[in-house]
Amino acid sequence: MSTRPMISLLLIVSLVLTPLTANAKKVSDITRLGGQRTNVLTGIGMVFGLKGTGDGGDFRPTANPLAAMLEKFNNPATVRELAKAKNVAVVMLQATVPANGVRKGDHLDLVVMSTGAASSLAGGQLFVVPMTGPVPGDEEVFALANGSVVLEDPAISTVGMVKGGCVMEQDWELPIVENGHFSLVLSDPSADWTTASVIAKLINDSEGVSGETIAVVRDAKVIEVTVPLTERARPDSFISRIQRLPVPELPTEARVQINDRTSTMVITGDVEISPVIISHKGLTITTITPKPVASARTPLVESKNQIVLDPGDAGGAKLQDLVSALEQLKVPAEDRIAIIKELHKTGRLHAKLIVD
Repeated sequence: MSTRPMISLLLIVSLVLTPLTANAKKVSDITRLGGQRTNVLTGIGMVFGLKGTGDGGDFRPTANPLAAMLEKFNNPATVRELAKAKNVAVVMLQATVPANGVRKGDHLDLVVMSTGAASSLAGGQLFVVPMTGPVPGDEEVFALANGSVVLEDPAISTVGMVKGGCVMEQDWELPIVENGHFSLVLSDPSADWTTASVIAKLINDSEGVSGETIAVVRDAKVIEVTVPLTERARPDSFISRIQRLPVPELPTEARVQINDRTSTMVITGDVEISPVIISHKGLTITTITPKPVASARTPLVESKNQIVLDPGDAGGAKLQDLVSALEQLKVPAEDRIAIIKELHKTGRLHAKLIVD
């Protein structure tokens, strides 16, 4: 018997199920591992080869270390002799270590910032500089930095970049599991007690043995997880299973987030507004609860400057419908934002308002 119909059926099922699996939100999508964070390496050095745009020899913070460097290479010079040296600049250096850490030999981009009187770092060459940790006074060398300085923004000539100019001299490892425990830190948009509790229950149901509690919610942002004794020697597989757990879709917090600089507004959750009349620059918006019944004596009249909002006759107007109505009337984004801010100020907006 031919197996072609069965193959076709399996292909159809696969095509139907794959998008659902691919689009499912996982624990790793809304959390990070505790200890998994960026860090900073710092240093102070000198950029050479500038075309008369350096600090100048009368700038002592540059002249003194330059004299010391020449002495080190058996080419001594006094500060007075360096008075006309305008091709050198003292710079601060910064490199960001990514959240997953780095290993010996990895290259990091380097930010170079003038600290003196230099007018431009264009065309300069950074001499070899040791890079230390972010804590002042930490003298442990983690990397060496050098390379050609490139200006990413020509309008800011005293800040440049050395692509891949910071080379790691030792590993920078992150302590993820400590004393048999690790933590999951919820990202800010997802951090609340409900989400944390749901994730902890998912972990306990999938990995706990005989009702064992291995995941405990510490607060609205942190879930502490205990690695089973049998997997502590190599916890990678256990952590991977936890990160791949699918998180069910939870009711979204009613929230309106506004960016005043870009006039951007994002609405999440089921945001309602109380009955209110809004008058803004000659425009009037009315919400009526409940919606009146039309009759021959009292017909419903729609006009361009007045809109009745109560979709579905549910007894509560939705913010999204108000925004849609304002868009239809071609109300500018700045005015729509101003109206929503006033709604929140008067207690008529039933949502959390966040303004960036």
